[in-house]
Amino acid sequence: MGIKVCKFGGTSMASGNVILSAAKIVESDSERRYVVVSAPGKRFGGDIKVTDLLYQCSDEIEAGDIAAFKETFGKIRVRFTNIEKEIGKELHIEDGLNEAENEILNGAGRDYCASRGEFLAAKIMAAVLGVPFVDATEFVRFDENGALDQEKTFALGAEVLKQYPRAVIPGFYGLGANGKVKTFSRGGGDISGSIVARSVYANLYENWTDVSGFYVCDPRIVDSPKCIPELTYQELRELSYMGANVLHSESIFPVRSAGIPIRICNTFRPEDAGTYIVKNSTRDIRDYVVTGIAGKKDFTSITLEKSLMNAEVGFVGKVLSVIGKRGISFEHLPSGIDTLSLVIDNEYLKGGVLQEIIDEMVATVNPDKVYTHENIALIATVGHGMAKNVGTSARLFKALSEAGINVNMIDQGSSELNIIVGVESKDYVDCLKAIYNEFFNA
Repeated sequence: MGIKVCKFGGTSMASGNVILSAAKIVESDSERRYVVVSAPGKRFGGDIKVTDLLYQCSDEIEAGDIAAFKETFGKIRVRFTNIEKEIGKELHIEDGLNEAENEILNGAGRDYCASRGEFLAAKIMAAVLGVPFVDATEFVRFDENGALDQEKTFALGAEVLKQYPRAVIPGFYGLGANGKVKTFSRGGGDISGSIVARSVYANLYENWTDVSGFYVCDPRIVDSPKCIPELTYQELRELSYMGANVLHSESIFPVRSAGIPIRICNTFRPEDAGTYIVKNSTRDIRDYVVTGIAGKKDFTSITLEKSLMNAEVGFVGKVLSVIGKRGISFEHLPSGIDTLSLVIDNEYLKGGVLQEIIDEMVATVNPDKVYTHENIALIATVGHGMAKNVGTSARLFKALSEAGINVNMIDQGSSELNIIVGVESKDYVDCLKAIYNEFFNA
């Protein structure tokens, strides 16, 4: 018998009724033996995710506003007790809530506070399914730098989970090098599911959410886009990083080395086929060119011009050191023989930081000219088929030209897996639509 690991996202844990539906999905297949859950998400438009409330609690504790904390935690308490009522079973959720509240008040810390949504949700799912609860702190380990310690985690995971034929595990957190609860970045529950799948060498990692798979393009922009039946780990990484947020971009790493496929499934439409994410695609690249299109807005490019830049040893390193010491990463680094551009997320450039960076670059490398281009949107066109189909770039840029969109930046990876263009933010939607129509509605 094979092993399937199921991860249920926030919308799949949002209410008692939905949790019962998720439990039925697990019980419908005896191979679904390990379940990883997120904290309860939004039930409706305007609702607040439990994790957001927990971060608010942490902020209020840090500010010393105990009254505000009590009020916010009260909302969390109501949310979980309502879930218990909807399930119609005594789950002793008040005990867990009381413990969490006391620990937070006694200085347990921000990560502990943020993790309690997953902890309590996993307790509930374990009680509904009648299987053991296994805390993620028993095997998920982070190193001194806050990065996942994969070697320790997989070894401990295999040792711990082999004791349980079935189990429910909270996602999103583990144990830091200091012995305290440590969380992943937001959406990190997907990584937790992947860790469990790798630890038990699952045949399949199912990620249950509120969509029926990976769409070619954002359905909020393109009406009824096509669903991608299959994509590779590489394609997922590119699309997720560029804003396709169905699955956390780092969730492939634990399963990739073991070749464990991922399936994106819809909790609300479990009969849908979903999308499979695999090591090597079985699709014939002659039958498709582009796999998906995704993008992000709010970037700034800083361009340096200097004659004989290419002959100046260490030029790029000096430029990157200016942003590196500020903890700033760059998205892309297009260059010419006498020019170099850095594309940076605007989030890093607030409060006069942009001008500080420019001034230091001028002092460090003495360029002939420096100029910036703000309000840039980046759109990635991704697909293994692009490298084998002649004229892909021509089709893409012809589509943008016909739509009246000016391209400010072009960056193509050496693997020819993607073509990234930078356009004005005002052209973002039209750019996505033009590319989609060219490759999927032509």
